[in-house]
Amino acid sequence: MAESVYVLCALTSMVCAALLGRAYARHRLRLLLWSAICFFCLALNNGLLFIDFVIVPQIDLSSIRGLFALTGLTALVFGLIWDAL
Repeated sequence: MAESVYVLCALTSMVCAALLGRAYARHRLRLLLWSAICFFCLALNNGLLFIDFVIVPQIDLSSIRGLFALTGLTALVFGLIWDAL
């Protein structure tokens, strides 16, 4: 059951990133770009979660997963601050 949740979370994040990227291509709003980057990094994080817990549980990928999550959230915060100025 947990494996399917990991996969669904990764797919949902990828769909959100694609929709945000498509909206950015149409409207050219910078916040859409930063949000797409955030969701893409979160999708990578969720994909690595599946790999970490299901495919190769003997290898700890938590630091790499944390790096992708931090990168995504940093991009979103940067975009929010950039657009506020």
